[in-house]
Amino acid sequence: MNTTRVAALLVAALLTGCTSLRPDGGFTPVQQAAEQRLDKQLIWARDDAARNQIAERVRELLAAPLELDAAVQLALLNNRGLQASFEQLGIGEAERVQAGRLPNPGFSYGRLEKGSEVEYERGLHLNLARLVALPMTSRLEGRRFEQLQRQTSLAVFELASETRKAWYEAVAAEEGLVYARQVLDAAEAAAELARRLAAVGNFSKLQQAEQQGFYAEAGIGLLRAEQVRVRSRERLTRLLGLWGEQTGYRLPERLPAVPETAEELPNVERLAMSQRQDIQSVRLDTERLAQNLGLTRTTRFINVLELGVVNNRSNEEPTQRGYEISVELPLFDWSGARVARAEAQYRQALNRAAQTAIDARSQVREAYQNYRNAFELARHYRAEVLPLRQRIADENLLRYNGMFISTFELLADARRQVQAVDGYLQAQRDFWLARADLDMALVGAPNPSLVATSAVAAEPADAGH
Repeated sequence: MNTTRVAALLVAALLTGCTSLRPDGGFTPVQQAAEQRLDKQLIWARDDAARNQIAERVRELLAAPLELDAAVQLALLNNRGLQASFEQLGIGEAERVQAGRLPNPGFSYGRLEKGSEVEYERGLHLNLARLVALPMTSRLEGRRFEQLQRQTSLAVFELASETRKAWYEAVAAEEGLVYARQVLDAAEAAAELARRLAAVGNFSKLQQAEQQGFYAEAGIGLLRAEQVRVRSRERLTRLLGLWGEQTGYRLPERLPAVPETAEELPNVERLAMSQRQDIQSVRLDTERLAQNLGLTRTTRFINVLELGVVNNRSNEEPTQRGYEISVELPLFDWSGARVARAEAQYRQALNRAAQTAIDARSQVREAYQNYRNAFELARHYRAEVLPLRQRIADENLLRYNGMFISTFELLADARRQVQAVDGYLQAQRDFWLARADLDMALVGAPNPSLVATSAVAAEPADAGH
């Protein structure tokens, strides 16, 4: 290594060592991703002003019945788990800056006495190996921080997706509870009618028992509907980060109507490959490990290289000045194991990247097919089953008024109509859940647990180095 190259490396290290903390802590790319893909606002609650802004926005959103977009916005602002992921950005930013700082020099001082002679020894030492490797280690930390930003963006998208699904389930549960109460009221009236008809001899005991059984089943259905409502609403409440009086928020009475046509995505795999955050994250991880492998080979024989300036002074001898270089001799450890470890990590990353791409293609195909199937099922209920059941009910009512069928037959048809309506409500809910899963599959791996994402974001800074 000639003098010019050493000087260039030192200049690069000095420039790298000027790295400073950014005012936004690396939050801006995450914020921009949320605005572009979700059209939603993100706020990092790092001070009282930001926290007050979030609190005011939460009050505004809760003042009216919580529509879907408002629920997603509320979760992105108020979910504490997401705020914890933002703090991980601050930790990663600090580690990135720390990796780019110049190593501190070392100072030594000694005083030796030999009879009347007193010798003073002073030394100034600098870890030259760390200084030479500083630009490369700074780039490695920069890539790791970019990966952390993508993981945080993925956590934002996942929270938005889970909130959408929880909102659909909560609204469907509210609608199902209202319908279950209507069914119970109708069943109670039918049971009372059956009792009166049986009392005057116009209904058999078997027919009366069947109506009483339907009434009992309707009561069970109402209890289950109430359980589903509580479970789905509490899940939504957790995602929204609400507590206390805030948990009394209102929801719409009905789900949005299923659209007339399903969205056509002929190139769904290509679209997912171009924008999925997990694909881009694993690519950055592989590049980081490749850089790490290069660094391992570069520093293989200069693990400990220090440059020092020596100043020895004695009260009886002239002052001695000079320099010293210390280097670790690779007599026993040639760093072969460390290089082999880095190479194995790189091959591991390549295989993981390939598997991630395979999984992503499969996930998005599955999500799109589920979306289309759910649409066809809901459309079939809306266009075929419900109108047919309504026509049958109308015809049976006319036949009953004309005394062509009995009350028992009319009530039996009513039970079949109840089943058809309940099936449509479930199909409508499943369609919107499938739509949310497809949206998530296009930007990242679907994951029902936000805890898993937070755990990935909170890995130690030197993991995989």
